[in-house]
Amino acid sequence: MTSLLLNLVLALTWGAMTGSFAVENLVIGFAIGFLVLYVAQRRGGRAPYATRVLEVLGFVGFYLWELLLANLRVAHDVLSPRPMSRPGIIAIRLDSRTDAEITLFANLLTMTPGDLSIDVSTDRKVLYVHSLYLFDIEEARAEIEEGFEARVLKVMR
Repeated sequence: MTSLLLNLVLALTWGAMTGSFAVENLVIGFAIGFLVLYVAQRRGGRAPYATRVLEVLGFVGFYLWELLLANLRVAHDVLSPRPMSRPGIIAIRLDSRTDAEITLFANLLTMTPGDLSIDVSTDRKVLYVHSLYLFDIEEARAEIEEGFEARVLKVMR
C-alpha cells in the first residue's frame, strides 16, 4: 500500500514539475513513477508492487475481453431468428474463502451477460450460477473455476 501512495506522490510531483495536472499528464507521471519504483525494487531483490500492479492490469484485460465476448454472444443470440441459448444452473466449487473474494468473484461473474450468480451455500464452498449457454456442464464449470475464480484469487491474495 505504501508503494501505491509513493507512486501517487510521484505522479503528483510529475504534475507539479510539468505545470499541468491534467489527467493525461498525471497518468504519464504515474507510469513513470511505476517504472522508477519497479527498477528501485528490483535492485533491492524483488518487486512486489510492480508484480501486483501487472497482475491487476492483466486481470482487467482478461475481464474486459471476457465481457466483450459475452456481450457479442448475447447480441448474436438476440439478433438470431432462433435462440441459441440453453439455460441451466451449475454448482461451482469455490476456492475463495473470504467474504471479499466470494463477493468480488460472484459480482464480476454476474456482470458478464449470460451468467448470473444465484446463491452461495451455507458452508460457503459452492456458488450456484445460472448460465444462458450451458452446453457442456464440465467445460462451463472448468471455464469459470479456472478462468474467473483463479484470476480473482490471484489478484486478491
